[in-house]
Amino acid sequence: MKREETAVIIGAGPAGLTAATELLTRTKIRPIVIEASGQIGGISQTVNYKGNRMDIGGHRFFSKNERVTRWWEELMPMQGQPALDDILLNKNKPLHDGGPDPEKEDRVMLTRERVSRIYFLRHFFDYPISVKWATFASMGLKNTCRAVAGYMKAVVSKLPETSLENFYINRFGRPLYEMFFEDYTEKVWGVHPSRIGADWGSQRVKGLSIFALLKDVLLRPFRSKGNGQKDVETSLIEQFVYPKYGPGQLWTLAAERVKALGGEVMLQTEVTGVNIADGRVSSVEVKTAEGTETIECDLLFSSMPLSELVRDLRGIEVPETVAAVAEGLPYRDFITVGLLVKRLKIENATKMATWQKRVPDTWIYVQERDVKVGRLQIFNNWSPYMVKDYKNTMFVGMEYFCNEGDRLWEMPEDEFIEMAKEEIAHIGVADKTDITDATQVKIKKAYPAYFGTYKQLGTVRSFIDRIGNLYCIGRNGQHRYNNMDHSMLTAMEAVDNIVSGQEDKTNVWNVNTETEYHEEKK
Repeated sequence: MKREETAVIIGAGPAGLTAATELLTRTKIRPIVIEASGQIGGISQTVNYKGNRMDIGGHRFFSKNERVTRWWEELMPMQGQPALDDILLNKNKPLHDGGPDPEKEDRVMLTRERVSRIYFLRHFFDYPISVKWATFASMGLKNTCRAVAGYMKAVVSKLPETSLENFYINRFGRPLYEMFFEDYTEKVWGVHPSRIGADWGSQRVKGLSIFALLKDVLLRPFRSKGNGQKDVETSLIEQFVYPKYGPGQLWTLAAERVKALGGEVMLQTEVTGVNIADGRVSSVEVKTAEGTETIECDLLFSSMPLSELVRDLRGIEVPETVAAVAEGLPYRDFITVGLLVKRLKIENATKMATWQKRVPDTWIYVQERDVKVGRLQIFNNWSPYMVKDYKNTMFVGMEYFCNEGDRLWEMPEDEFIEMAKEEIAHIGVADKTDITDATQVKIKKAYPAYFGTYKQLGTVRSFIDRIGNLYCIGRNGQHRYNNMDHSMLTAMEAVDNIVSGQEDKTNVWNVNTETEYHEEKK
């Protein structure tokens, strides 16, 4: 009896679960999703700590691609009634006729307001930097004059974009770069921006510049409320959608859908070998709590780090240059400390109404040089249902960027949490006495980095692409700092190729390399 066609999918994150769903709804190929951890969602998981939820890294659901937005809304329809915080404030939000009531139903997507700011010199600055009086007042006269002169110089004298440093200077001028980009970028990546490829800026902030900010200020009064924020840079969008209980809720639903349609999801299952025969993947070796297993397959979708994939290849000779480039691809690891607090010391000075005058930010980028924390998340503002007692407590994520094995990564959990408490007090955001509980979450290889052997990535890609039934998808699968929607699109493009019989994988690799900003909605 002929074995049914099978696809092994490495990774139960957005790319892997999208690939599995697409195969089940568009082909007769049965997917088996293999996940090394015990969690669904990869970096898009939601961690539940005593009823208080943490979004690891923060995930705005916004995409210029309607195929992706339809996919999200099929799993989680848009709200038809107000959410808790909007009820408390009597605030109007866009509602969808017949949509679920978030006060009564869980499977619902909320419309949220986007506020992200920079915390620098104990002042708040808009992110991205806005062109308005409050910005100049916080910067002071001297810094403002330097910033204007630096920007004018950048307009007439462009630097070669050989690094992320030059990329930023060309768009904002050297003084603004030094104030708002240089130290924070080094905190995130662990290396100076002069050593990071300009590709990162091209994919993440390519549409942003002082000119784009001025354009937004001038056109904002004429922009109708109903145009869906078209032609607005992503970092300037004012609203996004978000699952009631965070991104992990959507990916848990996706995994349940995969199983309901006949697919399989194997957690705590580690890939130890990828067997190649006649230039194609024939099977995958895995290790589980029960022992080892060989899974035969007709297709392989990999969202595991490229360095690990190349290391696990069996039955094919890997050239030394390919192995060296794959091994040299760098990553940044990620630690979040969740702090449950009674209140924050910082208050809402914006025009936006908030419960008990709380700051409205989802993210706060910490530019202060005297602390290690890189960013704060306020989970109450992502969704009021992320916090067990929304009215009386706030759940804050202190985010740290590090490398596996370094001092931060190896620090004992109790010491790390104590450091986070000291830092949030030191920068004046909260009093230690108002912190009632805390937890820590570590994520390996959260961010593919654009230095090391990154510029030789094409060597690895060319070699991998010769394996006809192997598709590299997702953030780590392509070593590209994709957003969630782009990780999904790599999977969709790969399944498109399988359905159409197309062998060239260029379209899969080309996701998020277009000339427009990666989330600028057209």
